Amino acid sequence: MTCINVGIIGTGKHGTRYANHIINDLPNMRLKAISRRSPAGRQQADRWQCAYYSTWQDLVADSRIDAVISVVPPALNRDIAEVCCNHGKALLMEKPLATTVSDAKAIVSMCDKTNTPLTVAQTLRYNTVIQGLVRNYPRLGTCYSFVINQRLEPSTLAWLQDPKQAGAGVILHTAVHLFDALRFITGLEIRRVRAMSRMIHNPYLEDMVLAEVECDQGVTGLLDTSKISPARTGRFEFIGQNGILSGDQIHGSLEWLHGTERTPLPCATPGPTIVNLLEDWYNFLCNSEKNPIDGLEGLSAVRACEACLKSARSGTWEQVI
Repeated sequence: MTCINVGIIGTGKHGTRYANHIINDLPNMRLKAISRRSPAGRQQADRWQCAYYSTWQDLVADSRIDAVISVVPPALNRDIAEVCCNHGKALLMEKPLATTVSDAKAIVSMCDKTNTPLTVAQTLRYNTVIQGLVRNYPRLGTCYSFVINQRLEPSTLAWLQDPKQAGAGVILHTAVHLFDALRFITGLEIRRVRAMSRMIHNPYLEDMVLAEVECDQGVTGLLDTSKISPARTGRFEFIGQNGILSGDQIHGSLEWLHGTERTPLPCATPGPTIVNLLEDWYNFLCNSEKNPIDGLEGLSAVRACEACLKSARSGTWEQVI
């Protein structure tokens, strides 16, 4: 089996998850280098027995590195993609792909022009409930409507209160998952949104959003996401011709409703999703499978987020283009 040498840019809480999976769960990947602004990066590199770079550009330039994983605030993504393209390094980039549609389009274009493999870590697709919703979605017959939420605890990450680094609040950092999952489950494109947002605990960026969403075929629904309460839910509900399909991707429930009957559906307990993505990414890089989540998928999610941000400011419907 081909061994792929990986470098990780950003080894904070989430980047550490990637590192541990590569070290412990991916026998055909090797963690060769990390880059982190914090001095803690040097200690991590010693512990993981890999090289340490204080600047990410030097990591990308390392000739031993075959592929790069970027787990940083999204304002850096365009610059990282450009340098990876210049060095011919395959790139796995954490969502959101960018903070604006313009930057997301530029990233996809650069990678296409240089034949640089680009994969976007929309990892919610690997959640077992989400995959169960995909499998059972045809049972609905015609889908008429949906209600989706993802509610999380208030964030403790300082950079998520910095507009220059984060680009936006929950719209870019949690709703991006929901927009992508909606497209993934239904196969429908999102056409327009009308949203309102609030700042409850975050003094600079929205930490609550409610949105009306209209998709192809006249399918309409509601989406809400927040980081305002010390509790979590991740519920998806699809209302269709033959019944209602619902699930909670955080609590591991999946069920079919018809009349007053509730029928549990088979679903494995949700677990870590990064390792599944890394396995598919490895197979893609080895040319044995297609790209699990390509740049255009990441771009589509950013388009929906940008329309949502515009609508929250304008108070009117905004087209997703």
